[in-house]
Amino acid sequence: MSSGAGRIGIFRVEMTIERMRQREKIVRKWFSMWLQKRDLGIDEIFAPEAVYVESWGPEYQGAEKIRHWFNEWNSRGTVVRWDIRQFFHRDDQTVVEWTFCDEMADGRRESFDGLSLIRWTAGGQIGSLQEFGCNINRYDPYRDGPAPRFREEKAMWF
Repeated sequence: MSSGAGRIGIFRVEMTIERMRQREKIVRKWFSMWLQKRDLGIDEIFAPEAVYVESWGPEYQGAEKIRHWFNEWNSRGTVVRWDIRQFFHRDDQTVVEWTFCDEMADGRRESFDGLSLIRWTAGGQIGSLQEFGCNINRYDPYRDGPAPRFREEKAMWF
């Protein structure tokens, strides 16, 4: 391999690392906006035609609708915690593992673990984001024997 080809390979790795850092910075900003209850740049984060799907079903089409949802939701609830555990990157996709907790104005408190599957546009904005949730109140249904014993509780909404 010539030294020129080696430099090109190093340049590509550096560009990939920088792209991953930029993507992580954008995701951290999005999470921070929820914690602060302030729009710090939805138009910078999301492509105009972006699609956002929450883990329990609602889908918001377009940055303007995402902004409306953000503002409306924050009028009736507060995100108490939204901690990022790790990122996975591949091509134009990022997966974020996180844990989440909110408090609603009516007194409800919700906590769950989740993943966000993000697809990026060529311009570096979020083109789509789909959330997946996981109940944090886990248990072993086989703890007392070979037949499962499930809790008598309403399943979470996701």
